[in-house]
Amino acid sequence: MDIPRSAFNFEFFSDAITQFSSECHATDELAINYTLRKPLGVVACISPWNLPLYLLTWKLAPALAAGNCVIAKPSEVTPMSAYLLSQLCHEAGLPDGVLNVVHGQGARVGSALSENPAIRAVSFTGSTRTGAEIAKKAAPLFKKLSLEMGGKNPALIFSDCDFDEAVTETLRGAFTNQGQICLCTSRILIERPVYEKFKQALMGRVQALKVGDPLVIGTDQGALVSKDHFEKVLSYIDLVQKEGGKILSGGKRALVEGRCQEGWFLEPTLIEGVLSSSRVNQEEIFGPVAALIPFDTEEEALSMANSTRYGLAASLWTRDIKRANRVAGRLQAGIVWINCWMLRDLRTPFGGVKDSGVGREGGLEALRFFTEPKNVCIKL
Repeated sequence: MDIPRSAFNFEFFSDAITQFSSECHATDELAINYTLRKPLGVVACISPWNLPLYLLTWKLAPALAAGNCVIAKPSEVTPMSAYLLSQLCHEAGLPDGVLNVVHGQGARVGSALSENPAIRAVSFTGSTRTGAEIAKKAAPLFKKLSLEMGGKNPALIFSDCDFDEAVTETLRGAFTNQGQICLCTSRILIERPVYEKFKQALMGRVQALKVGDPLVIGTDQGALVSKDHFEKVLSYIDLVQKEGGKILSGGKRALVEGRCQEGWFLEPTLIEGVLSSSRVNQEEIFGPVAALIPFDTEEEALSMANSTRYGLAASLWTRDIKRANRVAGRLQAGIVWINCWMLRDLRTPFGGVKDSGVGREGGLEALRFFTEPKNVCIKL
């Protein structure tokens, strides 16, 4: 999905900017106030490795459409697609200096962008730890900041759900891109009457996933991004038994033959029996690992869902529309999907609460972020 969505990001914001309007207020027949929105100037866009082109263009498109010049810093782990994009921009005739792709280590290049007073705004997607470092450096310079950071996203499965669809979409939510998406479902909360049935159905679907070369048709799961990340994810799997849980499926390195035999492949992993308060269920793993947790009441499900420091996304599965709206309103998350997962409309605000972020991306929110508002008051 990386390339099609990246193309659509440019297409969407090229249309959105033509519909971007400002406010006008009549003040008791004494004056007219209207709002001008101007480009900020030079802005920085710092993107992560997990969807390297998709998430970079999600920032570049609105920043450029709003009239800014951009310094883009892709992840040093996945720099190639940003480089190829810069070549395409030359071919398309983008003037020199409008888009500048700077490669390098985050601690060096990212810090320089955050501390440079000529850069008026920083849009960042990545870990909460890195976002905190950017905020620490940029805040004293009063830059605009948009920080889209980590998640520990729950799915709440109620017993009156559409069972087959809930299983299918929960599988997709947990293991798309090997779980390396900030929106992936890592905690699956299941109402007790359907817990065993849901567990068995999901285990069967997980065990059927094919791990292997991503260029081979029929492959469901590719490799993790690097050795370091592979070892990080394995360290959390090692914690499961120490924290009183057990591995239901997967949990080991997957051996792949052929050109990818040295790759960092991991079996998609389901676990259970680990407390909601455990490290495994509180910290972001960012890999193909999901925990099953039973619940008895709506209040208990909400308490567990809201118990982490993160608040990016959540999904809930029920046929009861009153419950759906009630629970959605109480979930501490910037995005709530009801009876679906990752059904996106680019016009909607995107972002999280608590340690998942500051600000919103997408649609008008992105265009507002990359512009400076100015009120003009005319006395009548």
